[in-house]
Amino acid sequence: MNRNVLKFGGTSVSSLEKIKNIADYLKGRVEQGEQLVIVVSAMGKTTDDLMAQVSSITNSPNEQDLALLLTTGEQQTISYLSIILNDIGIKSKPLTGYQAGIETVGHHLKSKISKVNTKLVEQLFDTYSILIVAGFQGFNTDNEVTTLGRGGSDTTAVALAAAQECPCEIYTDVAGVYSTDPRIYPQAKRLDKVSYEEMMEMSALGSGVLVARSVEIANNYNIPIYLGKTLSDEKGTWVMSKTEMLEKKAVTGVALDKDMIHVTLNYPQHDMRLMEEAFINLEQEEINVDMISQIANNEGLQISFTMKDTEEQQIQKIFFRLKKDYPELYFKIENHFVKVSVIGSGMRDMTGVASKVFRTLIEADIPFYQVTTSEISISYVVDAHNGEKAAHQLCERFEL
Repeated sequence: MNRNVLKFGGTSVSSLEKIKNIADYLKGRVEQGEQLVIVVSAMGKTTDDLMAQVSSITNSPNEQDLALLLTTGEQQTISYLSIILNDIGIKSKPLTGYQAGIETVGHHLKSKISKVNTKLVEQLFDTYSILIVAGFQGFNTDNEVTTLGRGGSDTTAVALAAAQECPCEIYTDVAGVYSTDPRIYPQAKRLDKVSYEEMMEMSALGSGVLVARSVEIANNYNIPIYLGKTLSDEKGTWVMSKTEMLEKKAVTGVALDKDMIHVTLNYPQHDMRLMEEAFINLEQEEINVDMISQIANNEGLQISFTMKDTEEQQIQKIFFRLKKDYPELYFKIENHFVKVSVIGSGMRDMTGVASKVFRTLIEADIPFYQVTTSEISISYVVDAHNGEKAAHQLCERFEL
């Protein structure tokens, strides 16, 4: 029997009416002979509301307690959807991340999937046509509930698809992957296909369509991902191996990351122990940094890097701890910058992309403060008020 994994995001399940419509759609697919694993997020802004309530209690909640609380949002959604499906005659069963065999490692709130045990899932398909799995959650070796961090439901869905060697369909409120955010550049083109590596780069550099971790799993296990608009006939986007794509453009897309902070460390001595301790602390807290640059001379040490703004409180705690051993350490955290990036696997084989980007920003009178490159991307830190302008200019220059 044909099996597929489908994931529905928070906006797609934000009301009971929307959940009912999804149930009707799923009934039609089951009647066509499919077995379905459905992964859902919490309804609408449920997770944000839970976090707001916690903030009214404390600024430093216990991570294990918080993880247990946050997972209740997804459990609410799986219960509603299963109740509706069973009521319309489709045998379904809701499963927590624990029941679905999502084993994790790492911090309670930023865990990574180590293994998916599908034994129970396979047994249940003898009885049920649809299994509904709570996204975003799993359990660790101590049998404690964990969460997978931002975009964790995408990761859940792709991991389940990889474990069962079947395609993964992800539905949200946009019709696939665009060359850039259509809200910034209304003329943005929807992409029929995009390679795993381009999608990973776009996700890592600020595109909010998919989290990079989910694409990495798909790439590792060669699982095709379809991104489409919930309950729409609009054509979506396939994320797949580049070997299956006939045409490669120099630039596929432009990403704008507004959710970042720029961090600068200054120390009057050229003491590399400080740098080592700083990055050991970042690693222990599982904080990802990006666009690192260093200036080291006889007069001292300066390090600059960018990171997600959600980590601001953690980074402040780290630096205040370091100041106890390095009293002359000065650090500055700025949130008035954004990162704009151009991405395309064709950059490997085509020359002139970097010079065209530099010229575009200079001609548009947009200063940039930090630059980093990979094989298939170039990223620039610019002032926040120039972010959308830069994305717009680059889309026009590369005809995206």
